[in-house]
Amino acid sequence: MKKLWESWTNISLVIRILIGLIIGAVLGLIVPQATAIGILGDIFVGALKAIAPLLVFFLVISSLANAKNSHGGVIRTVIILYMFSTFLAAFIAVIASRLFPVEMILVDAVTDTAAPQGVVEVLKNLLLNVVSNPVSSLANANYVGILAWAVLIGLAFKAANDATKKVLNDISTALSQVVTWIINLAPFGILGLVFTTVSENGLDIFTSYGKLLLLLVGCMLFIYFVTNPILVYWCIRKNPYPLILKCLKKSAITAFFTRSSAANIPVNMKACEEFGLDKDTYSVTIPLGATINMDGAAITITVMTMATAATLGISVDLPSAIILSILAALSACGASGVAGGSLLLIPLACSLFGISDTVAYQVVAVGFIIGVVQDSVETALNSSSDLLLSAAAEMRQWRLSGKEIKF
Repeated sequence: MKKLWESWTNISLVIRILIGLIIGAVLGLIVPQATAIGILGDIFVGALKAIAPLLVFFLVISSLANAKNSHGGVIRTVIILYMFSTFLAAFIAVIASRLFPVEMILVDAVTDTAAPQGVVEVLKNLLLNVVSNPVSSLANANYVGILAWAVLIGLAFKAANDATKKVLNDISTALSQVVTWIINLAPFGILGLVFTTVSENGLDIFTSYGKLLLLLVGCMLFIYFVTNPILVYWCIRKNPYPLILKCLKKSAITAFFTRSSAANIPVNMKACEEFGLDKDTYSVTIPLGATINMDGAAITITVMTMATAATLGISVDLPSAIILSILAALSACGASGVAGGSLLLIPLACSLFGISDTVAYQVVAVGFIIGVVQDSVETALNSSSDLLLSAAAEMRQWRLSGKEIKF
């Protein structure tokens, strides 16, 4: 059994995932009624979501308790990159929507959801999540609360003795090992996830609302392959695309199918370790990115709002577009604290142009229809950008200190 496991893990994870993807798609088309296959996907995502809060909590505590004071500059750089890239994503989405306006056929409104009524409410929800009970935060995967309490506890443990700090480090190492075991089963999970998607939706989702999907996905790809490389080049002063493609392979593939930035945190942690990054840094920046680095969410909010305006014949001038970009960026950062994520922030953005909730909720319904593709690509962009920008910021520090940059 041990030899079989070693033979399995010696095969490239990407190759194993591709095999699972192909088998899942074929089974989804041939035997769509075999719904039991989809359980594999539910188990995989469930396992990642279950372990991720504990992993993040103890990794952040351990890294801060054992951290040297030299990591603050890298973390500060990462935060700046996260915030700037999110605003840039919203602004690019505005420009693309003006160049390629898309009109929608609105469907029945979603009535069982509740969106925030203003950016103040988004920020209020965010702050309330910060002070949420730590046990409740762990149980409900409230990463804003998990991060906040982990930072405070980690800073408090800086005064602990070395034996206590070693225990914290041993716990985080053990949890990381559990995650490694789960990730090695990813091909089976992705087989189940792809089977469910194909068996339930077929290929029709790619033709219905095709123009809207093309605009959304096009903006997300532009951010990843055009603007992100510029930010990475500013950090490392060398060709950014080898690092771009490596992050795409390591992070985006699993994020695309799990459709959860939180579930992909362990995957990004493992990739950071393989890149040789400092654990004290990435154990803070990766969970932070899953909370505030929301390029894909900013694009979704902006494009869907601009498409609604185009459908209703509302002209959006440049000052209003800039305000929309800022609002979308701020809202996207709070998306992790809103049930339903970026889609439920669309009515908030629509209100900027006086669009009624009745119409806005119809747009949310469209979002749920195309969510099979939109949410997958959005999560892939968000999560892989967490890894990319974290790596770029630390490699910038390597460059400034004269250390050779390898990736």
